[in-house]
Amino acid sequence: MPNKEDILTGWFARQSKAPKSRFPIGIGDDMAQVRLAADGTVLITTDMLLDGTHFDLSTATMEQAGVKAMNCSLSDCAAMATIPVCAVAAVAMPKGFGAARLKQLHKGIVRAGRKFDCHLIGGDITAWHDPGSRFAVNVTMLSIPAPGIDPLRRNGAKPGDAICVTGTLGGSLRQKHLTFTPRVREALAIASAAKIHAMMDITDGLSTDLNRICRQSGVGAILDVQRIPLSKDAKRTADPLASALHDGEDFELLFTLHPRQYGRLENLGGIPVTRIGIITECKSLVFRGIDGRIRPLQPKGYDHL
Repeated sequence: MPNKEDILTGWFARQSKAPKSRFPIGIGDDMAQVRLAADGTVLITTDMLLDGTHFDLSTATMEQAGVKAMNCSLSDCAAMATIPVCAVAAVAMPKGFGAARLKQLHKGIVRAGRKFDCHLIGGDITAWHDPGSRFAVNVTMLSIPAPGIDPLRRNGAKPGDAICVTGTLGGSLRQKHLTFTPRVREALAIASAAKIHAMMDITDGLSTDLNRICRQSGVGAILDVQRIPLSKDAKRTADPLASALHDGEDFELLFTLHPRQYGRLENLGGIPVTRIGIITECKSLVFRGIDGRIRPLQPKGYDHL
């Protein structure tokens, strides 16, 4: 079953009247695509981050909040193997927030973008009148398709595909959600080396995000839990597997490709890629346990609604 956010997003998509000729990719992927001319397109994404939900300013610095705000949108570019270009940022400040803290936020946003030659070119500042309000920051980013690589979508997974992830999963709230590096370069290297059928970044948990690929592609999946790469922080939790499946905020790549293509990813100069399952014709999400038994896998990742 889709979560509440996916149900609402699906409703939004059905209401859209945007012509495919001008907007080849619309609601439902990590970025939307706009055709500017016969031979040129740009992709756009936007991410709203809230104090108390995506970071906690009682423990995180404003610079860390700025880094994460920019990195979340950069991760959307990675999810579709596109090249980041520029961003604008909008903030909603609590009363009496002050310019000094905004300068620290700016420092974090600029520092994160500089790693990928993605410039902050504008934005907006607003303030709440209610003294009990929380801080919010929104980044909107533009990217362009990489030469010879069509933007990768969620709806192309095929029965028999290998399911792969980069990096390790789980336990991100201990530190990784504030310190991760978006897989922009890795995504471009992977998409250049092999024919990827579907891809996205893992933000709401492997179980939920794989379910999104399956639903949009009209397929199912079997995960082999023994192959899921657990992070050191996941191994410190009471249930490491559940952490890797459901925690979210990993910002790793989740993608599918023909099994014969997988070998092309084994010599990409240190990019950690793990094959964790297979796409099936049956439209169900299941996992193979350590005992070899097949069980249903419920999407229990983060639901914004």
